[in-house]
Amino acid sequence: MLFLAALLALHLPPVTSTAPNRQPQLAAAGDTVALVFGSADTIWLARSLDNGRTFGAAAKVAELPKLLLGRHRGPRVAIIGNTIVVSAIASEPGDLMAWRSVDGGRTWSAPTVVNDTPKAAREGLHAMAADTEGHMATAWLDDRTAPGKRLYGAFSNDAGKTWSRNVILYESPDGTICQCCHPSLVALGHGEFAVMWRNAVGGSRDLYAMRVRDGAPVGAAVKQGSGTWKIDACPMDGGGIVARNGRLSSAWRREHDIYLAEAGKAEIKLGAGQDVALAANRQGLYAIWSTPAGIEMRLPGAERNTLVANAGAFPALVTTPDGAILAAWEENGAITVTRF
Repeated sequence: MLFLAALLALHLPPVTSTAPNRQPQLAAAGDTVALVFGSADTIWLARSLDNGRTFGAAAKVAELPKLLLGRHRGPRVAIIGNTIVVSAIASEPGDLMAWRSVDGGRTWSAPTVVNDTPKAAREGLHAMAADTEGHMATAWLDDRTAPGKRLYGAFSNDAGKTWSRNVILYESPDGTICQCCHPSLVALGHGEFAVMWRNAVGGSRDLYAMRVRDGAPVGAAVKQGSGTWKIDACPMDGGGIVARNGRLSSAWRREHDIYLAEAGKAEIKLGAGQDVALAANRQGLYAIWSTPAGIEMRLPGAERNTLVANAGAFPALVTTPDGAILAAWEENGAITVTRF
């Protein structure tokens, strides 16, 4: 039985007749929720001014030939006051680019190239986050010192107008982190962030997290959860990380199952699936992921999962300014958006 919230779902139809809407991502701040996605080689953004209950028509941000989409590649979005920043990567030239709007998405700046070594971001997997004070962070899988991938980052203190030199955030002692799993970022406030990525150490592909402050790592990388995944391949699946009451919680895939590690508690297995996203509000943690049966979700305090859609893939979550949880996912060429 579908959860009642699915009855309130909004559907953003394909923006073109020749390509589906893909890889939705969400950001929320002030009175605005922004939904960004890709279609063919074009980046699109739709905006809500009522905490995600309704969205205006999607508008073009930029066209980027050979825009990378699929398996968590695709555009990212952040909101800082009246400024919206969108980032994306194309296979050529293989750079991480960022666009900036100071008028609510009506007009956009020319792109800024964030990576300071050409083509270093060509894998196409990255994350972006911002706090309310104008601090921003990006993290990506970097190829500048191939063979092997490393986790690099760049930072901004002026809401994405300028970006710092690139910083190596993590380098595996085995020569590479997992080669094609997306990283995740969460803003902790006052210019501090937490980054999570899938590592490759001793034959295991587990998720690790680390705090970053003033553009540099703070403390050691911490493995998430108690189990391990021995696999000599990349599962092409990252995870989700959130901060609640000043403590980090995370969700990720191990083998065929989704796990949740709430701060200060043992990991729990949520069920079979992949492509998990995570969000939090006063009620607790919300995890959402894809299964062969559709989109499933674990709500705070629940002991069982809830089926929220009979079809769909690559869900994303955000906490809205009024404290609700907003989800978006790919579904039959459209983007479905639902409030919880």
